[in-house]
Amino acid sequence: MSLSKSEHSAAEQGLGYIFQSRFALLKTLDLPEEDALFIERNDDVEFVGTDGSLSLASLKHKATGDKLTDLSVDFWKSVRIWLKHYNASGRTASRARFLLFHTGTVASGSFLSLFEEDSSDDIARAAAAAEAIARTENKDLISLKDALDSLDSDEACDFYGRIAIFASTPRITDIPALVDKRLRTVRREVRKPLFERLEGWWTNAVIDLLTGNRSEPLGVQEVSDKLAAFAEEYRMDNLPITHRDSRPSGQIDTLQDPRIFVRQLRALEVSENRMQFAIIDYYRAFEQRSSWARENLLISGEIEEYEDRLVEEWARYKEICFENLASDSAETALLTAGRELLRWAERDTGHLRIRERVTEPYVVRGVFHILANAGPSPRVHWHPRFLDRLAEILGVAA
Repeated sequence: MSLSKSEHSAAEQGLGYIFQSRFALLKTLDLPEEDALFIERNDDVEFVGTDGSLSLASLKHKATGDKLTDLSVDFWKSVRIWLKHYNASGRTASRARFLLFHTGTVASGSFLSLFEEDSSDDIARAAAAAEAIARTENKDLISLKDALDSLDSDEACDFYGRIAIFASTPRITDIPALVDKRLRTVRREVRKPLFERLEGWWTNAVIDLLTGNRSEPLGVQEVSDKLAAFAEEYRMDNLPITHRDSRPSGQIDTLQDPRIFVRQLRALEVSENRMQFAIIDYYRAFEQRSSWARENLLISGEIEEYEDRLVEEWARYKEICFENLASDSAETALLTAGRELLRWAERDTGHLRIRERVTEPYVVRGVFHILANAGPSPRVHWHPRFLDRLAEILGVAA
């Protein structure tokens, strides 16, 4: 199967849209915390200052080697957007600046280099722009030229004086490394998963903004707060909790589920709802520690040591629960003892944490069910006779 792009591929356009969100996130790490931004309102990204000032930013993620020339559509298309806002916001009374972030470079000898220099003369900018667009034969640019001609000389100088071009803008794949450099207060080994968490939250916030589920702009302070909260989860005495709302796919079938930990619950004759919650806890705990392992957040042997702690505590409480049972104890007594042991594991073990600040209940509850699922002989069990009965079914020694 060929992996080459077809002539209809929209890969570059797709990258452009993703680039907007990722680049905006990068910029929030450099902006004052009082500022905010919109995406796809008056331009690709719009930065809003507390003083009411605006910066309309056009973002262009282009193929490697792309150059901006005098009549580049990338520049003049942005000019059309900016001019519309400039006219609508009072022209010289406007509070807006206009920014073009472009991954390419400005071609040698192009008048666009004037917009890379803060010291360049506004009159020179306006004159060079007018001279360049006067040469065009592009119908769209001719109509734009007519719109620009509606500006008087002072307005033209003012308009072009507000434009800045930032060529050689970092490409989408360069941004994670740039974010990494801004996370110097965070341990190096956790910066990558921390960025992924932050970008995931940010992407959802951007989607809410674009779909209208959110009306207020994205606040820089929000990013700072979220970053601080995530960073707390990656401290040495903590671990990130990322599966709080996770659920197994499909319908939970407590009657047909063949896993040992579910069979253990059925042996106790607990309610279907309790079994469903246990299955959810198992799933969340399993996915959570798999996520920790993938992100290399665990110390060598940490999971094994934690499981050993839980097994030892379980063994201690098991002796209390089963102390008064005899070989001929009635099934009701066995069920009562087993249910009490399960109740303890689900309700009284919150202090048994893998790390001091990992307080999410599903972690410990789920790990107990993982231990109850180990085969062929689970490391923990609830019903006093479960191992004997399982051995009979499987034909192995208990």
